[in-house]
Amino acid sequence: MSIWNKKPLVKLMAEAEDSEKGLKRTLTAWSLIALGIGAIIGAGLFVRTATAAAQSAGPSVTLGFVVAAIGCALAGLCYAELSSSIPISGSAYTYTYATMGEFLAWIIGWDLILEYAVGAATVGIAWSEYLNDLLVNILHTNPIPFEFSHSPFQTSPDGLHHGIINLPALFIVSIISLLLIKGIQESAFVNGLIVILKTAIVILIIFIGWKFINPVNHTPYIPQSSVFTDEHGIDHSFGGIMGILGAAGTVFFAFIGFDAVSTAAQETKNPKTAMPIGILGSLAICTILYILFAHVLTGVATVEDFRTGGKEASVAFAINKYMIGYEWLGEFVTIAILAGFSSVILVLLLGQSRVFYAMGRDGLLPKMFSDVHPKFKTPYKANLAILIIVGGFAAFIPGDIVGDMTSIGTLFAFALVCISVIILRKKEPNMVREFKTPFVPLVPVLGALVCLAMMYGLGWINWMRLFVWMGLGVVVYFSYGRKNSVLNNPEETK
Repeated sequence: MSIWNKKPLVKLMAEAEDSEKGLKRTLTAWSLIALGIGAIIGAGLFVRTATAAAQSAGPSVTLGFVVAAIGCALAGLCYAELSSSIPISGSAYTYTYATMGEFLAWIIGWDLILEYAVGAATVGIAWSEYLNDLLVNILHTNPIPFEFSHSPFQTSPDGLHHGIINLPALFIVSIISLLLIKGIQESAFVNGLIVILKTAIVILIIFIGWKFINPVNHTPYIPQSSVFTDEHGIDHSFGGIMGILGAAGTVFFAFIGFDAVSTAAQETKNPKTAMPIGILGSLAICTILYILFAHVLTGVATVEDFRTGGKEASVAFAINKYMIGYEWLGEFVTIAILAGFSSVILVLLLGQSRVFYAMGRDGLLPKMFSDVHPKFKTPYKANLAILIIVGGFAAFIPGDIVGDMTSIGTLFAFALVCISVIILRKKEPNMVREFKTPFVPLVPVLGALVCLAMMYGLGWINWMRLFVWMGLGVVVYFSYGRKNSVLNNPEETK
């Protein structure tokens, strides 16, 4: 039983074409673009933009978005080649299994659990916070009591209330999980409606806000290098090239999710052409919107506004303070954030369930995760298991304990996908590739290096957390996965 056994491409393709066990193919290229935008435009745009401007780059946060987008684009080109060539559920896990062997495939699958499950739970907790904001500031009603909207580890600022369970976070995770069980087509339809809503609000802010830009706020566009100390006493490199790179690391979180598009390859009508369009199209559209949005936001309000007045609600703050007569737009921002959170959770839970499905099919996780609902043609047991895991985390754990773990997990997956392209070009030179990553090996190598550089910038604490999580994964693999692997037990397969 070798831990380096690779899954033959012939076997992978046969699994995809197995109509009895396979997932239902209903998604189009436009569905995939909508899924990508649904995952990308969320809290990152409305919250991280102001944070990066305040702590790192000022107006040049737009350049930070460009740097982060370059890293994502390099990885996106590699994802496009692999997802169109190997149109199977599982994303980076499946690609690694075909190129680098079972052990590394397990490691990346375990890593994707970190990215998708922890990310979805964290966004669910933030959804709960913004729901209370909507109830109090827009609907002018009472918030959900502290006890039922916070974890048991949290106490109210006045010390009078203690959290019991975060019911709104559990609610949104449950509703979206049930929607995903009902079907990928229904899930994509709901996601499409949300994408139209929040994209329209982003475009409104750009168009209306453009005439409120104060050129003084963009002078100088790249501030001189200095050090900014935040309210927690943490120093940040502000201005200059280091400020731009710091902003890139901060806003990278805003791009997380486009890779989840590739997990839906087995449910796409024509994955060989639709996958590259979905991945690269959603990335291109969101990058343009991000840069324009950041340019308007930093032109309307000052850096000091982001540091003191606005904080996490800087977008609504800037609208209410400077865009006189458009206060209604500030209220729509809260609605857009809630909608954005919802679609991000949807795409992350979709990605997580498809990774569970692929790992269950391969025997690395219990086989029940690969069971497909006879009517809905979705991996419903995987969805239910993820509902319990993510719902439990969202209901009982504070959202701030994970920090940048989601980012470092995603970057690790991106780096391995880039390397997989190079290996497959060597090992399978005659494989049909509907989309080819240009300038191989230059693009994949640059993609891996940019991702590793951003991982380095996340600091040793997050590296330590990643190694602890991976260490736990190694224990699970050698105690369960290796013994039950379909590849290592061919005599047991039918």
